[in-house]
Amino acid sequence: MKARCTTGKERRITRWAHEHLIEAARARLIGPTEPMTIRRGTVAHPFGTIKAWMGTTHFLTRRLRNVRTEIALNVLACNIKRMMALIGIQGLMAAVKA
Repeated sequence: MKARCTTGKERRITRWAHEHLIEAARARLIGPTEPMTIRRGTVAHPFGTIKAWMGTTHFLTRRLRNVRTEIALNVLACNIKRMMALIGIQGLMAAVKA
């Protein structure tokens, strides 16, 4: 491995002080829990749905405060639609009253 890692005369290999953190993250990604599969089902799908609702344009508002409000409304609509699909409109109305 040394021949591929360095061309120096002394053949020293240096490591970053926090290299163990990168190795631990890589081990978690390769591990048996498959976090990317879980992430695709929990985060990527709603994000893709919201992007499809918004269309090919960017945000309709300007300034960070307005953009935050716009994305919050989109996320709220996505969550309400998801709840209607899971528990139905009657269940959602009962939950809102409670």
